[in-house]
Formats: sequence, C-alpha cells, structure tokens
Amino acid sequence: MAARLRVPRMRLPVSTIHKTWWPLAASWLLMAMELPALSAVIARLPNPQINLAAWGAVVFPLSLIIEAPIIMLLAASTALSKDIASYRWLRRFTLWAGAVLTLVHILIAFTPLFDLVVVKLIGAPQEILEAARLGLKLMTPWTFSIAYRRFNQGALIRFGHSREVSIGTAIRLLADSSILVAGLLIGTVPGIAVAGAAVSLGVICEAVYSGVRVRPVVRDELPNAPIVEPPLQMRPFLAFYIPLGMTSLLTLLVLPLGSAALSRMPLALVSLAVWPVVSGFIFILRSMGMAYNEVVVSLLDKPGAVVSLQRYAAFLAGATTTLLILLATTPLSSWWFETVSGLPPDLAELARRSLWFALPLPAFNVYQSWYQGILLHTRKTRGITEAVAISLVVSLVVLTVGVRLGTIVGLYVGWTAFSLGGLVQMFWLRRRSRPALEVLHQQV
Repeated sequence: MAARLRVPRMRLPVSTIHKTWWPLAASWLLMAMELPALSAVIARLPNPQINLAAWGAVVFPLSLIIEAPIIMLLAASTALSKDIASYRWLRRFTLWAGAVLTLVHILIAFTPLFDLVVVKLIGAPQEILEAARLGLKLMTPWTFSIAYRRFNQGALIRFGHSREVSIGTAIRLLADSSILVAGLLIGTVPGIAVAGAAVSLGVICEAVYSGVRVRPVVRDELPNAPIVEPPLQMRPFLAFYIPLGMTSLLTLLVLPLGSAALSRMPLALVSLAVWPVVSGFIFILRSMGMAYNEVVVSLLDKPGAVVSLQRYAAFLAGATTTLLILLATTPLSSWWFETVSGLPPDLAELARRSLWFALPLPAFNVYQSWYQGILLHTRKTRGITEAVAISLVVSLVVLTVGVRLGTIVGLYVGWTAFSLGGLVQMFWLRRRSRPALEVLHQQV
C-alpha cells in the first residue's frame, strides 16, 4: 500500500505563484492575440479565403515545425541557466541551433523543396500555393529570432524577471501592429505578405529587447550565482533536451498533418480558411495554461510549493473551461468571428459550432503544464515525449477516420482529433509524473 501523503505544514503563498504566473500569462495572451489580429487583417484584404488558407494551412504550421527543436529552449533555459558557465554554454547551443534551422527554412521557402513539402506531402490546394510560397519567404527571420529570445527569456524567468517577458511581447505586438495597420490602410497588398512581414518584424524586435534586457542579469546576477556541479556538458544536456525537442516537433507535426487531412475532407477550402481563425481564438484561452509550465519549473523547489501549485492548476483549469463555455453559448462568439475576425456570417457560424469540439483543450493545457513541469524539475523528460507521441497517434487515427468517411466537415474532425489527443497526452503525463509527485509530497 502506498504511503499516505503528508499535508505540508507550510505552503507556498498563492501570491507568489500569481506574481510569477501573470507576467508569463500576459506574454502568452499577447502572443495569442497576434493570431486573431493576423486573421482579422487577412480577412479584410484581397482574396481573403486564399490568403487565410495559405497562412493557416501552410505558412504558420510549417514555420512552427521548422522551429520546433528550439521551442523548448524557454523551459531548458529556465531550468538550466543557474550560473554563468551554464548560461554561456546554452547561448552557444542556441546560436548554432538557430542558424541550422534557419538554413532549413530557407531551403524549403526558396528551393524546389517547397513543392515536395507543400504540394506532395501536405497536399495544399493549387490556388493557395503562390501565396504560401511568398509567406514562407517573408518568415525567414522567424526561427533564429525565436531561439534567441526564448533562451534569454528563460534566464530572465530563472532570476525573477518574468515581467520583462511580457514587456518584450508587448514590443513585439507594437511592431506587428504597425505593419498590420499599414497593410489595412494601403488595402491592396496581399494579406499573406502583410502577415509575414508583420510577424517577422515583431519577433526580431522582441529578440533584440530580450538580448538587451538580459545583459544586467549576465553582468550582475549570473556571476554571483552558486556554481553548478557538475558543469553543463553535451551528453547530459542532450539526454535532457532531445526529448523536449522531439516533444515540440511531434506536437507541431499535427498542424500540417491536420491541414493535409482537412484538404481531403468536405468543405476543404472553407475549413482551411476558418481553421486559423478558430485556432487563434482557442489559443487565447490555452495560453493561460501554457504559461504555467515555466511557473512550475521555477517554483517547484520552493518550500511548500507542491500543494499550492497543484491547487492553482485546478483553479486555472476550471476558470479557462468556464470562460470558453460562456463564450461559446453567448453572442460574444458571433461578435468575435464576424466583427473582430471579419468572417462572413456562414463561416462565422461554422467557426462558432467548432468551439464545442475544442472545449476541453484549455483545461488539458493547464494540467499538461503541471505534469510537464514536474518532469522537467526532475529532469526525466522522456515521459513528455512519450505523451506527445501517443497524442499524435490518437489524433492521426481520428483524422484518418474522418478522411475515410468523407462525410463530416473537416473542421469538426480536426478539433475532435486534437481534443482526444490532448486527453491521452494529459493522462500519460499524469502517469509518468506520479512517482516524482509522490516523492515531492514526502519531502515537504
């Protein structure tokens, strides 16, 4: 019989958790607002269906896939940037990884590899190919900028400067907005060009800010931090990071696979056009849970943290789910999709109905961050990759069934696949983190 878990005598104050979480949540929220803003602008420029489909089915998913190996640099840097030697080691890794992945992006965007990936593998409709090609070219600075800023943001979070992360995101959105507003005022530039230029300028500005803001930490705080023994080296780092990189890759791989499946189901072009709009809407609520991952990593070693963090996760899961239900059952969703996003009434109604198929995703994200944070804290990251791989398999099975049936609107099938995949991912993470969680309970 398992030993009874003891209730800790002291608990980490909720105010401490909230103080760490809200700047990160604000940063994620601001990033989440970027997607609806882009979709809303594209929807108001020439050929909206073509450009929305190109952005949501090809350009954004492919850009995410290419940068996938460095997405978890935020979590890795938060966990490992404990002294100046570790920071410098991680910085070298970041620069090399960012350069290599940028080369991959250039090869796909500017060479015949585009036809192999977009036409043959994704199976994108012929009418969106040229728009997608232009968008990918404009997104070239994306990967390196993301790598550099996530690495620096991890060090900022580690040393208690999470507020600076949200400021950097605000700067990114200001840069985005300048291009988006200019595109709307001109009114003749293709939406895909406006979106690609806006996103690229935004991430460049955010990366520059993170590099400037981390300098005082590197100069004053990292040199005075306790020296980590043994020092960070390639083999243990790769054992820690490769599962994280694979996790990001597998997580994002479902996006182009989803696009490929939607391209082969009823109402293909309509579903592909609505897909990025609904994704942006759902991501706003999912971002609240995504921000919790770094909170858990940075606070779990504090006295009395485990129970407080677990309860805060339950609160976030309940709050985000309740909010999505309220939005889906009131005229707010129609207002968002029609007035804000600029969809015509028939597409807005399709988007509103699809929300019900994505209802559990915000809560799943909270608990995935909670369990992932535990595994990151204990450096047992293999379970994270396992969970994502299982999730991917489940999602692919659902998408395949949808394609084979050929009678259900692709948008509905896509969100059902993601929801079921998220469910099994959450339960597998729970299973793999349970031994570590029991140890943490016993240590308090």
